[in-house]
Amino acid sequence: MSEHLQGGRVRGISIVKAVVIGNTSIYLGGKRDKDGHTHEWTVYLKPFKSEDMSVYVKKVHFKLHDSYSQPMRIISKPPYRVSESGWGEFEIMVKIFFQDPAEKPVTFYHLLKLFPNESVTVKDKTLISELYDEIIFTDPTSIMYPLLFNARPMDPTLANHHKNFDELERKTFTSIIEARRKIKTEIAELSSRLKNQREYHHTLKQEVKELEEEKKT
Repeated sequence: MSEHLQGGRVRGISIVKAVVIGNTSIYLGGKRDKDGHTHEWTVYLKPFKSEDMSVYVKKVHFKLHDSYSQPMRIISKPPYRVSESGWGEFEIMVKIFFQDPAEKPVTFYHLLKLFPNESVTVKDKTLISELYDEIIFTDPTSIMYPLLFNARPMDPTLANHHKNFDELERKTFTSIIEARRKIKTEIAELSSRLKNQREYHHTLKQEVKELEEEKKT
């Protein structure tokens, strides 16, 4: 293998752990009398594949808006999620700490979605906003290395995603292929135009040269 141990880290290797960060929300039908809240919501972090992240994740911090009485929520075991209620959208910091303190925490940001738009999905009156992301461990510590490779399988229902990422991947791949085809066509057209321009300039230079020769005679 090309990787080797140096300074407490396994050098020459990168390990990718895919995750899904998102939230669900349900409209309460209006402002709640006791607090004026209009939605109940849950924000979460979960593995893209069915595995127990607690093997290598020590805890997850969810930093909510400062208007909440306890804006910092610390979750130490799966499922990594926080449920609350509110009336407005805001950015939530999701900070992941690992079993080895020498492995630097990773921070993501998720914009809490409560209201329908083109970026969210609505199923059975539940609004869903999910994003795929990746944690990349470059030269992981010698403690983290075996943990990352030996994550236990988990209850598959805890890793179910509301968004069809396979379909999204297929559409993205199709879009990339189409974009490449379009770029290739545009490059061919530009090359043809450039060739024509060069030939035109060459013809002009020849005509100018012939005119100068005629003047000399």
